[in-house]
Amino acid sequence: THAGDGTGTLYVVERAGRIRVLGSDGTLAQEPLLDIRDRVDTQGERGLHYVVFHPDFATNGRFFVHWTDANDRSFIQEYTSEGQATVPRDSGRDILTIDHPNYWNHKGGWMGFGPDGMLYIAVGDGGGNSPGDPFGNGQRRTELLGNILRIDVDGDRPYAIPEDNPYAGSGQGRQPEIWAYGLRNPWRASFDAETGALWIGDVGQDTSEEINVIPAGEGGLNFGWSDMEGNECHLDPDCDVADYVLPVTTYGTRDEGCAITGGYVYRGAANPVLTGGYLFTDYCTGEIWGLDAATGLDTGQAEYSRLLRTDHLGVSLGEDEAGELYLVDFTGGIYRIKATER
Repeated sequence: THAGDGTGTLYVVERAGRIRVLGSDGTLAQEPLLDIRDRVDTQGERGLHYVVFHPDFATNGRFFVHWTDANDRSFIQEYTSEGQATVPRDSGRDILTIDHPNYWNHKGGWMGFGPDGMLYIAVGDGGGNSPGDPFGNGQRRTELLGNILRIDVDGDRPYAIPEDNPYAGSGQGRQPEIWAYGLRNPWRASFDAETGALWIGDVGQDTSEEINVIPAGEGGLNFGWSDMEGNECHLDPDCDVADYVLPVTTYGTRDEGCAITGGYVYRGAANPVLTGGYLFTDYCTGEIWGLDAATGLDTGQAEYSRLLRTDHLGVSLGEDEAGELYLVDFTGGIYRIKATER
């Protein structure tokens, strides 16, 4: 990812707990931006999941990390860079701690600042074996699990609840941080720089990998998990599909992939043929697929097509300041995506 500070620098998250610095010339700095390897656990789906930079990073130096420890707690922490090569690991401020008390998987991981300046955080349902979500966290709303959270980190307190969050001040035990719910494991997501819509890749259980979308400013959407998986009823065989927001598209968990990696709506300049396309990949296949974002946003449904076959384990997609996209391989490779002439 990038810091939006005009330097062209890329920041690479290592699962073990380091954030590496890749210069605009492709040179990897010897010193990491942050090293918290002594705190991060990497068993199962634990690890350092994400870093996101404050929209005013160029002037305030603030950035946020999302990581898990051996006790299955997810930490959102804030650090401030004051120009040093490596930020002291003990200088972080705790923003939010989320307990995953029963299982080691489904941590979610992504974070991002929306066009509204709020910090959005993707949190998994807490894990569990098939048929999944044994505690019903995806539909409970009394837990922070299985949701997209939305908080304001620009105050004296660690964070505040935005007044327009759907459950701000609602009582009834519902968590006021929740912006959207009904998600299983939203590993990667992103905002469309043009429309402000939030595109979410939600990893499936038995049948369907999902792409869900939240139009700008629309809080309170329920994407159905675990009553539903994909477009079909799941744990609730009598569910009413009309009660939920269906995915923009799905593909088979067993026959086309195994774990979706959400990507980006392409808004760069180097590959105009990709403009307006939402690109995503899968951990098992490494194939890169695309769909028309405008169609998906307007109609709620869009067909996808294969753009590229690779032999990589597509653990993440990244974006630089110019809006160009990169495929990140689980083994450590980073590959810039470039369209070819037909």
